[in-house]
This record gives sequence, C-alpha cells and structure tokens, in this order.
Amino acid sequence: MGVPAYARQVLRWLAASATAALATLVLTRLGASSTTAGMVFLVLVVWWATQAGIVLSIFTALLCALCFDYFFLPPIRTLRLQGAQAWVAMLSFALSCVVVSRLAERARKQTIRAQQRQEDVGKLYALSQEMMLFEDADRLLRDLPGAIDRIFALEGVVLYVGDYDRFYSSAGAVPASVHAHMQAVTQGLNPTIAPFAGYQTTALALGLKPIGALSWKPDTLSLEVAAAVSAQVSIAVARSIAMAATTRVEAAREADRLRTALIDSLTHELRTPLTSIRAASTTLLEADGLDEGGRLEMVRIINEEAERLDQLIGEAVEMAEIDANVVQVKMSPQHPSALLDQAVEESRKALASHKVTILPVTADGSGPDEMTADKPAEKPAEKPAWFDPHLLGRVLRHLLENVASHTPPGSRVTLSSKRTEEHLEFLVDDNGPGIDAKDLPLIFEKFYRGKRGAKLRKGSGMGLAITRAILKAHGGGIEVASPPGSGARFHFWVPLIEKEPSRQ
Repeated sequence: MGVPAYARQVLRWLAASATAALATLVLTRLGASSTTAGMVFLVLVVWWATQAGIVLSIFTALLCALCFDYFFLPPIRTLRLQGAQAWVAMLSFALSCVVVSRLAERARKQTIRAQQRQEDVGKLYALSQEMMLFEDADRLLRDLPGAIDRIFALEGVVLYVGDYDRFYSSAGAVPASVHAHMQAVTQGLNPTIAPFAGYQTTALALGLKPIGALSWKPDTLSLEVAAAVSAQVSIAVARSIAMAATTRVEAAREADRLRTALIDSLTHELRTPLTSIRAASTTLLEADGLDEGGRLEMVRIINEEAERLDQLIGEAVEMAEIDANVVQVKMSPQHPSALLDQAVEESRKALASHKVTILPVTADGSGPDEMTADKPAEKPAEKPAWFDPHLLGRVLRHLLENVASHTPPGSRVTLSSKRTEEHLEFLVDDNGPGIDAKDLPLIFEKFYRGKRGAKLRKGSGMGLAITRAILKAHGGGIEVASPPGSGARFHFWVPLIEKEPSRQ
C-alpha cells in the first residue's frame, strides 16, 4: 500500500526541519563563518523549493534564518542583531531566500507542466494510433469511449453521434438526464463545455457543423487536452460516418451490378431454350411431311428446353428470395440418410447416366461404413437430428445437378453424412474431371460458371451461390476440394441439434 498524501506531507516537514538542524550542527562544529553559513542555508532553501514548493521552502527559510541569527550573527547565541553589518546580513539572507524560492517554485511548476504536457501528448498520440486501427465504422464508434477511458484513466466516457442519434458508453448505464444534456449541447442549446451530473460535456463539431457530444468523468482533463481529444473524436466520428456512407454507396453499386448481371445472364440464358422451343414448334407447325420420328424429336427438344427454362426461372426465384432475406429455417427431426435418399430420388432424371452410391452411417451416426462389392453394408438404426429438410434438400439437389452437368456419363457419385461434436456434415464426391484450381476460389460467387462450364455453356452460375446462401441462413457452411485427377468433393455442414431447439 502507498503512503497517504497527508503522511507524505508530514514527513517532508519533518525532513526539512531535520536538514536545517543537521546543517546547523555541521556548520557550528566546523566553525564556519557567517558568510559560509548563509550560503549553505540559502542552498538548503533552494533545494526544498525545487522539491516541495513555496510553502515548505518558506518554512525552511524561517528555520534557517533563526539558526543563522542564533549561531552565526553577533551577538552569538541570542536572537538579537547587533550592528549594521548583522542587519544587512540578515536582510540579505531573507531577501535572497524569498527571491530564489519564488524562482525555484516557478521552475518546478514549469517542469511539472512540461512533464504533464509530455504525458498528454503521449496519450493523445496513443489515442490517435488506436483510432487508426479500426476499419469498421460501427466498431470504431462502439470502442472509442472505452479507449479514451483507458488511456486517460477516467471513470466513464459517453459519446453521442447526432447523425445516428445513438449513444456509446464505456461505463454501462448512464442517466437519461446526461443523454438529454448531451443532445442539448449538440443542438447548441447548452454551453459548449459544461459540467452536468458529475460529467464534463463538450460539443463535437466538424467545421461549423455539430456532429455530437462527448462526456467524461471525473473532470481531470485540462482544457487544452479536452479540446485536443474532442478534435480527434470529431475527426473519428466524421470518418466513421464517411465510412458508413461509402459502404452504403458500394453496396448500392454492387446491388446494381448484380442486378444488371442477373438481368443480362437471365436474358441470355432464357433466350437459348426459348429459341430452341420456338424453332421446334415452328418445325412441327410448318412441316406437314415430317415423319413420326422427326415429330418425336421436336417434341423431345421442346420438353427438354422447357425443363431447362423452368430450372432457370426456379433458380432466379431462389436467388431473389435470398437477396430479399426472406429465407426461413424451419427445423424438424429428420434422419440424414432419408434426406440423401430423397435428394437422389428427386435428381434421378439428371443422374440417370451416373453411378450413385449412398454410404450408410455407423450405428452411432459418426460416419460411413466401408462397403465392398461382395458385402453390401446394412443401414443401422440412426438417430434423428433437427434441421430443415426442405433447405438442405435444395442444397443437395443443386450439388447433384452440378455434378450431373459437369461430369461425363458413367461417372461415380458418392454421398455420405456423419456427425461430429458440433456439426452434421454431408459429403458429395465424384470421380469426374474435377475443378480447375483457378476456379476453386470463385465457384460459389453469383453467375460464375468456371472455365469448363462457360466453354460447355452448362448451368446459369447461380446454383452454387444459392447453396452457400442457404447454408449460411441455416448456420452452416460449404467448401470444395478438387485434387488433380480425383474429381471434386463438396463438403457442407449445419449445426448438430439433437433436441428440439426450443428445449435446448
């Protein structure tokens, strides 16, 4: 524990008395002259003035003056002064003590102020450095009061941003009256700097425009430091507002770009099946001598292109739902193996020329068992998990249709699921040509079809973006790996929930 302030003060007074007595003792033992004694006592007064201030130095000067008169000025060992020389010596000593005490006190205060300014500059620099580390506008405003509180050793800081009409505090709950006062200061209804409810409040402005207010307690910041902090905070708030505005502008531009890309992509993709349908239907209407085989071929083209058109429209609707944030997760207890079976059945037509295998899970649901040709695996009892079968079914169908479009006939497709401590995981493997390494980081982006997909003109480039968005809404994620010569492996997961969510 530190020594209390009053105890330190008492110790200083005792030390000053002791040094005066010790100096007197040494000087008398050495038989020093009055001139030497006066110089020693004067140095002692100056030293205490530089260390403890004017009050203690005057106290020391009085003690030294008494000792000087009693032991060194005639008549010795009396407090009387005899002769003009003794009076001149005493008056000179007293005047010198007053002058040097005042000078030493002024120098001491200047030194303290310089040290304080140096500390303040260091704290302001630390605050500016910390503010520059924030790249997120909301986090900058949220964490700024705490940074000011910590750096300047305050007990609470509150920031009010007028553009957002929002308060940010480092001290938890703040009285509503303080909030109202800060709003009034921002609007210019109260003084620019004013104490209120224990808080010192100053207005924040950028140029002549008020942008908020800053309050802190206790009132330990000097006017200069408070003005500097307010200026830095004003710049930070303006920067945050500009960052938020820039983000909104960029988001609007990105939305416009995606909207334009969506329209262009859909226009192009829809025109292709429509052209085929129109050509086939025109042939059927105008070719009276068309044989039965030719008519069946035209009907097949119309049917296939109509299905393709329906798929494109469905994907466009799904993407619109995702962009509008209307995707809702409706969980129910389901068996992952049943989800795989259903997804394969619904994608049966697309996978008609592929070899599809569903690996069963182990008895505890931890992962797939090995299957061999002479020993087919049996499906053991499987514990249900809570997930949205409709959303995950859409994810699986998109992945299976993607595999069917980008792998040659006869390719192998393997599906499996497993449980981990936190996730329910699914795997979709194929032994097709795989995915180009340059395409891997981009295949989940909207309208990106990759080098091979663009060359073959397969897919709209929306399917994998839809799967990622659906899984994100479900609290999961997806990743893909494609080692050279080993096909592609899509691995996706959702949180493992084995009890009804409302009863967790």
